[in-house]
Amino acid sequence: MDRVSADPEDIQGVYDRQAAVYDARRSRALFEARWLARFAAALPQGARVLDLGCGTGDPIARWFMAEGFGVTGVDFSEPMLAIARERWPDGDWRRADMRVLDLGETFDGIVAWNSFFHLTAEAQRDCIGRMSAHLEPSGSLMLTVGPSAGEGEGTVGDEQVYHASLSPAEYAKCLEDNGLRLTGFLAEDPDANQHTVLMARKD
Repeated sequence: MDRVSADPEDIQGVYDRQAAVYDARRSRALFEARWLARFAAALPQGARVLDLGCGTGDPIARWFMAEGFGVTGVDFSEPMLAIARERWPDGDWRRADMRVLDLGETFDGIVAWNSFFHLTAEAQRDCIGRMSAHLEPSGSLMLTVGPSAGEGEGTVGDEQVYHASLSPAEYAKCLEDNGLRLTGFLAEDPDANQHTVLMARKD
């Protein structure tokens, strides 16, 4: 990925401004389903799942709720969470920033699909430690990242938004340093809309 002009400090602002447009355009085709099923297979029945960067809750949190998991959705964009709360008023939707995540509880699984990669490389290294602290022993983690180290940008609604990634080797080392073991990595999966997916397990 090349250096870009998108501001890593304006991620929340972009999602706040583009919440309705993002939600209207977000694919519900569940191209993520194979990865979600693989992740779910590693969880105990009725597991508690933290959807970190849950956005409007659709389709990721919706999928886990439909499969019978207890879902806690966390996002730093109040307009995104407002949409989730309107759809699922009984859901557990919380406003928090993954860069300073401290919920005081643990989960069987954490998924950060299309959210973690908005952090700078330095913030990602710190966040991996925070996610590990929120996982139960033998808990599972699934992230979308970049295929190689660098910075890039994507689009949310009608605005450009910052992306960054470590190298696969650095992810593996950072995970290991935080008590996690890399269990899967596939760059630009053609069956998942070219997403690069990382899976790990807490030892």
